[in-house]
Amino acid sequence: MEQVQTLIHGKSIIPVNASAENSSDKNSRLLANCSIAIQNGRILDILPISEATKKYSSESTFDYDHHIIIPGLINAHTHAAMTLFRGLANDLHLMEWLENHIWPAERKWVNEDFVQHGSQLAIAEMLRGGVTCFNDMYFFAETTAQVATKSGIRAHIGMILLDFPTQYAKDADEYFSKGLALHDQFKAHPLVKCTFAPHAPYTVSNAPLERVAMLANELELPVHMHLHETQDEIAQSIEQFKARPLQRLHNIGLVNSGLLAVHMTHLEDQEINLLAETNTNVIHCPQSNLKLASGFCPVQNLREKNINVALGTDSCASNDDQDMLSEIHSAALLAKGVANNAAALPAYDALRCATINAAIALGVDQDTGSLEIGKSADLTIIDVNTLEAQPMYDPVGHVVYATQRNQVSDVWVAGKQLLSNRKLLTLDENEILAKTKEWNQKIKN
Repeated sequence: MEQVQTLIHGKSIIPVNASAENSSDKNSRLLANCSIAIQNGRILDILPISEATKKYSSESTFDYDHHIIIPGLINAHTHAAMTLFRGLANDLHLMEWLENHIWPAERKWVNEDFVQHGSQLAIAEMLRGGVTCFNDMYFFAETTAQVATKSGIRAHIGMILLDFPTQYAKDADEYFSKGLALHDQFKAHPLVKCTFAPHAPYTVSNAPLERVAMLANELELPVHMHLHETQDEIAQSIEQFKARPLQRLHNIGLVNSGLLAVHMTHLEDQEINLLAETNTNVIHCPQSNLKLASGFCPVQNLREKNINVALGTDSCASNDDQDMLSEIHSAALLAKGVANNAAALPAYDALRCATINAAIALGVDQDTGSLEIGKSADLTIIDVNTLEAQPMYDPVGHVVYATQRNQVSDVWVAGKQLLSNRKLLTLDENEILAKTKEWNQKIKN
């Protein structure tokens, strides 16, 4: 028998095959009574349990006989440290929320300690919700990167950029300097990668964006940016630049397959065509958009043009959680309501938005986003042996429409178990809770 490090037996496995052709084959969507053999952090084999027990012996064996195994979820847009601002300002539109509440709170409270403790809280929450990778945009990015490294989660850390000075950097040159130093530090890291993260069209002017376009092309890095989030943003762009934000970015050279365009709630037909022609990625944040009344991303129209759509939670300040299972659920339902079409975003495709589609957007689909031989062993295990989760007829639909994050029992990243029976293995839950309560007291006083 061949020796492997880990052998995982599963009642139901949803591999989410990387190729769209395979995804249309319903027989490939669900593997029953199969095993995943893991060696050196990667998936060595996927085969029926009856064959796996004859072929492999393992150092560790896990039996998940009343569970669903899915690829680790990917949160394609968040601001992790802002978890310490969870629910700070409710029931407001975006600019009032930002200008009168969030930006003042950031000026007062955000420093390295805030980002460290906020990132720890966010990562703990994400892991307990089945998230194995997140794409972040925030200040003191090097601190978030260090926290991610210690936790073992996969992370894409944004090199933040704004026109105005903050507690993190005084001008564009300092933002770039710190971002590029971060990239140099982590460019060989197996789990932590960097993206350019200019905040938004209304906070970054043309010259810095032109520099981003040049460097992103030179370094082959994605560009992660809020875009077409509100009607006010678009009106402001037309007034200042005589162009809608997407066209302005296109003129600069930023609209391409490396762009992760976050929100995209206000799009005209010609803009959707441009996204399709340039293979631009759209990151849909349904719950944040609903809470801030920003608008509706036209998911069905995007999908009809074969535009890659991924999902993100946005920050806990505008969403109140880092719950990707809830985000998948909301995305599937909202797409149907917006399009008046019950098939606008079917369950399997909604799950793809939080797995392989997000991996494609981040440029790591050869490594993660699906459970396939040769890929990293990033797995999320969902317990369905509960009153609230029974009966179950269709495991794929069940994950999307009937599953809550407290059913996530176990999580692996690169073959390393980070969550076991809902207990975090690389983070101290009690310490995180204590630090969070300290920040809560300071901020509310």
